Amino acid sequence: MHSLLRCTARCTPFVRNFSCARPLWRSPYPASEERSTSEERSADDFDVVIVGGGPSGLSTAIRLKQLAGDRDLRVALIEKGSEIGAHILSGAIIQPTSLNELIPDWKEREAPLFTPVKEDHLYFLTESGRVPLPTWGTPLQNHGNYIISLGQLCAWLGKQAEEMGIEIYPGIAGSEVLYDEDGTVVGIATGDVGIGKTGKRTANFQPGMELRSKFTIFAEGCRGSLTKQLVEHFNLRSECQFPTYGIGIKELWEVNPSNHHEGRVIHTMGWPLSSSIYGGSFMYHLKNNMVSIGFVVGLDYKNPYLNPYREFQRFKHHPLIKETLEGGSCVKYGARALSEGGLQSLPKLFFPGGALVGDTAGFLNVPKLKGIHNSMKSGILCAESLWEKIQTENETEKSPILLSNYPEKIKSSWLYQDLYKARNVRPAFSNYGMLGGLIYSGLDFLLKGRMPTLSHKEPDHDATEKATKWKPIDYPKPDGKISFDLLTNVSRSGTNHNEEQPAHLRLRNSEIPVKTNLAEYAGPESRYCPAGVYEFVEGENGQQKLQINFSNCVHCKTCDIKDPKQNIDWTPPEGGGGPIYMNM
Repeated sequence: MHSLLRCTARCTPFVRNFSCARPLWRSPYPASEERSTSEERSADDFDVVIVGGGPSGLSTAIRLKQLAGDRDLRVALIEKGSEIGAHILSGAIIQPTSLNELIPDWKEREAPLFTPVKEDHLYFLTESGRVPLPTWGTPLQNHGNYIISLGQLCAWLGKQAEEMGIEIYPGIAGSEVLYDEDGTVVGIATGDVGIGKTGKRTANFQPGMELRSKFTIFAEGCRGSLTKQLVEHFNLRSECQFPTYGIGIKELWEVNPSNHHEGRVIHTMGWPLSSSIYGGSFMYHLKNNMVSIGFVVGLDYKNPYLNPYREFQRFKHHPLIKETLEGGSCVKYGARALSEGGLQSLPKLFFPGGALVGDTAGFLNVPKLKGIHNSMKSGILCAESLWEKIQTENETEKSPILLSNYPEKIKSSWLYQDLYKARNVRPAFSNYGMLGGLIYSGLDFLLKGRMPTLSHKEPDHDATEKATKWKPIDYPKPDGKISFDLLTNVSRSGTNHNEEQPAHLRLRNSEIPVKTNLAEYAGPESRYCPAGVYEFVEGENGQQKLQINFSNCVHCKTCDIKDPKQNIDWTPPEGGGGPIYMNM
């Protein structure tokens, strides 16, 4: 399967020329680690390999097989979670537009969309009060949408995909992008098993496997580790703005029946965050007395003493929230980063031999707090673009497949319009604060996108200021009923890693955490991590050192984003390790 077409399109926000030079990317793995070589690995060949079992990857796979019909097209999908849905975390409310397109009879197939939205509420919070705001006509209007567990939806999509003949391999993490001699992507390698703490092979060592493909689609979600390699290898961000992110922290509660209102949706802004910090909350009432509650903080905050997890715990004591949770029990906990850059931060979406779909590219609609429909649509359009190339293939030609038609399909679809309308919300808040941001983005909404497009202010890690400019924050002690200490909640995430493997969180320079981060920024990694992974402890010589409790990691990747000196690389642990978010 080869394409005769080469990338000759002039530059647009999505279609650009690029070089296939050798990678600039430097491996985060230490040279002392005895990783497998291509000669040691077994290999298998596929037509298409998809990395990631979230909504975008599964939608890509399903649409491809729909288009292929009876034609033999071998499609493999790998997922680092122990099962499809295990690592999937979102609020979540789904706008079913893309699901209607992909599987029109989803109701008859019993897709897990059980809770239609019945009530919409938006509030601006003060410390003890609330001001109701209108939702009608705003991006937060949810008429026709459903409150769901995204993990359940992905598990259902995975079942549909398997019934179509798609090969799904959970518990397998992609650790390396494979290139040919010309720099074209030709597949991925999975991670080795049985590397000990010291980086040496143990008696249980098994080399990874090479999944070689004619085309590889990356659907890794926010801050994908392989996507990070691709961005540098192909310089995919040369003509877009830098990405910006948020951290979303979520709990699932079983509440008293008297406090439960199935189908109710509540969003808030304001307290406890200051007007200079982008963020807010959600509370969604599902079936069976279950309520999901979450808190989002933009990672471009300046104060190194800010602790997103403790802000969330403090927030739950607001009367509006406490009245629902009181007498209930928290049953699950999780956290993940969100790609909030929007249209301005979308990278080049294709390169020789591959493409990006979903949140790994950054299709989240920030003011809607929704990205599922956009992720699925990007996968559908990528599959349709690839199928067009397959139809025009010429086996005598050996040029790489270039999906130059994929970005054009996006630009002519409702997906582009969805992002275009939302493009100014996030940068308006970053540049002008809450009030200025509301005014600017509101005017843009009223004028149907005619306001000038704003730029993001600075990368999230550069936004962090020195500790001397700030005072420590005195957070209230958790009461164990509404609010909880961090490790209690981490135990609810189901996270588990083989503690005999090397830490999958890699420091580029081991001296920076103490000499720079602790000395100048008061050690922000001990606060921005929502799982207690990073801890400053006293070493043998009485000096402080950074201890990395990698077994706590919930794979949110906040550390990879927010570290002031970009000194931390999140890499995939052994496949299957990490949180268990199914049903959350």
